[in-house]
Amino acid sequence: MSGSNSTSTSMKFAVRAWSNGRARAGILHLPCCPAPIETPSLLLSTRKGLPPFISPDLLPSLPSPDSHLLQVSPLHFLEGLSIKTISKIGGLHQLLALHDYGFVAFPRDSIQCLPEAKGSNKTGASFETPCGRLLIKPVEYMEMISSMRPELWATLADEVPAWVTEKRNKASVDRTIKWLDECIALSPAGGAVFGSIVGGSSSEERQRCAQEVARRNIAGYWIGGFGLGESMDERPALLNVVTEFLPEEKPRLISGLGLPEEILQGVAAGVDLFDSTYIYHLTLGGFALTFPLDRMEKNASNIASSDAGSDLRKISLRATIFRKDTTPIVEGCKCYTCQNHTRAYINHLLNVHEMLAQILLEIHNTHHFLGFFRSIREAIKEGRFEEFKKDFVQSRCDQLAVAASDLSLSEMSLV
Repeated sequence: MSGSNSTSTSMKFAVRAWSNGRARAGILHLPCCPAPIETPSLLLSTRKGLPPFISPDLLPSLPSPDSHLLQVSPLHFLEGLSIKTISKIGGLHQLLALHDYGFVAFPRDSIQCLPEAKGSNKTGASFETPCGRLLIKPVEYMEMISSMRPELWATLADEVPAWVTEKRNKASVDRTIKWLDECIALSPAGGAVFGSIVGGSSSEERQRCAQEVARRNIAGYWIGGFGLGESMDERPALLNVVTEFLPEEKPRLISGLGLPEEILQGVAAGVDLFDSTYIYHLTLGGFALTFPLDRMEKNASNIASSDAGSDLRKISLRATIFRKDTTPIVEGCKCYTCQNHTRAYINHLLNVHEMLAQILLEIHNTHHFLGFFRSIREAIKEGRFEEFKKDFVQSRCDQLAVAASDLSLSEMSLV
């Protein structure tokens, strides 16, 4: 099935394959990008438009065009250049000299601009930002969007955690729908509008919000309110009740799902684009992704389960076991880091607190996580997504069982 957005000539989206119900693979066309971007796809988290540890000259070393979608929070720019100055310069593309990358804007970034439900009211949404707690009104938000000129942007939303009262949750949906209409009325020419969907941990409110937003003439959907306290077990039902009421021909974007297992939950529900801070947190902690990407074969990894700092998904390159390890992070990996450097070198950089360690780790982790999304797309196209998801989750359970067994044996030996 395929379709295109009728509200924006700048973005086109088509679904090309389905697997095991709602999991789907598609194509996203943005004029600024060098080639169509296949979905499900990852948005790279940024700080003021650039990944935290990757400079513009290193961006081309990442897989293309998979790495050409950049998530940006307009609230980051409240410290520094004024909105008017950014507008005069010509928006984010001119400001950052990134002309062949697509910017996707929404307020929340899950690290520095967190929604603050208690501070929100009927006039605007409250956020904890680098500039302190701020109340952002729809008109102020749209001024930021107009000056930055992103390719895709989500309307202002009142996100609430899973534990709020039924009354507060209902109010968040009412406000989000009201702000949606205000943002659409104020929207600038160009840029595809993604309507925001909230509803907390209530299936009824999620459904009501999805149905209301789906009635609007918009380009796609931003699913908010996840990663704010709901459990892994209750999330699939909440995701499914949202996507069930959304048109199949329009793209869906979600925030708050970071772990690979969470990404797979989103894909299973029919989500196309993911904003994730997973890579950032791994990199900051000195971890490198190592899990196998080829059909999740358990024997494909070159990491022994007994290695210090290893859990078969990632390794801690701070561990002393890697001090003299002259192999790359992952044998056969095509990223710049693995092609040029060793675990021993990165271990050294981490131990002497050199920022180059985070640069090299973020390049590898981004490359590897983009490879994970590529494996997901291949599984969908081959009609075996459910098998892929089951194998991935099962391998994690098996590994945890082995780790628990090893720990028990170790404790017994100390007695």
